[in-house]
Amino acid sequence: MSVEVRPDSSLKPYNTFGIETTAAFLVEYDTEEDLLDMCESGGMTLPWLHVGAGSNLLFTRPFPGMVFHSRIRDIEVVRETADDVLLRVGGGVIWDEFVAHCVRNGWYGVENLSLIPGEVGAAAVQNIGAYGVEASDVVEKVETVSFSGRRDVFTREDCRYAYRWSIFKQADMRDRFVTRVWIRLDKKEAYKLGYGAVEREVDRLGGRSLPNVRQAVINIRQSKLPDPKVMGNAGSFFMNPVVSRECFERLAARFPDMPHYETPQAGVKIPAGWLIEQCGWKGKSLGRAAVYDRQALVLVNKGGATGNEILALSEAVSQSVEEKFGIVLKPEVNIY
Repeated sequence: MSVEVRPDSSLKPYNTFGIETTAAFLVEYDTEEDLLDMCESGGMTLPWLHVGAGSNLLFTRPFPGMVFHSRIRDIEVVRETADDVLLRVGGGVIWDEFVAHCVRNGWYGVENLSLIPGEVGAAAVQNIGAYGVEASDVVEKVETVSFSGRRDVFTREDCRYAYRWSIFKQADMRDRFVTRVWIRLDKKEAYKLGYGAVEREVDRLGGRSLPNVRQAVINIRQSKLPDPKVMGNAGSFFMNPVVSRECFERLAARFPDMPHYETPQAGVKIPAGWLIEQCGWKGKSLGRAAVYDRQALVLVNKGGATGNEILALSEAVSQSVEEKFGIVLKPEVNIY
């Protein structure tokens, strides 16, 4: 059995905030069979958590149980036609390495999601998105293993994808480990350049091509977001709130310059970063935690911050937004 179990193990390498904390046990596995054997061994009575690269986690205390991490990192071509390709991707594959692999092979569909931290399994759970593309646009199905020893396959429809949400985020689905994700990509040119900043950067790089779109997204992200290896962060800390048309119109009367985007569900999405910036938080600190000075949606660890310091900052920011706009910000980050 290719399972590595390490007691009293540091979780700093497994969270991009760079929080110094520990797990009672860290469990890394190489195959679905390894995970099934572990589940059937009876050791699952302890609290548990399954992590990817930890790009969506905030630890506020030591984890008292078992933290699982996948090392399933293969990419298999299941079927390929003149029009598209169907891939079966290990949950432990680094997401941006997967995107780079697709771009090298001339496969269209995930290039707008370049440089998003994390792993493929977590991307399917979280329904990551950027620049007009979401993981749910390309996911065909998701393979899982449960504590009871079951293997299940969920179709895209079964996953019930929504904004930064999937069925796997429900409390009654927490016993599911995503082991592999099936992803369908186009082989014919298909770009999504609805965001002006991306299109302008693509033009600056020489015009439309897969490498140029990927590089454009990387350039934009690097100009706005700190490198977690240099300054700990989890990317966007809050979800962009979606409000009713009536609520939006009331706010727009008070704040006519407020940016907004229509949504398919008839609500109106307001950028959380703009709301936070209007409350004066951009670039401000509380102790060793800060709101990033280039993008107010990002909270950063300036060095040595605890999870509780980051949490206190997030609560102060959220309270300010609620007081000024009447909007409650919801964390995109999972807090433990």
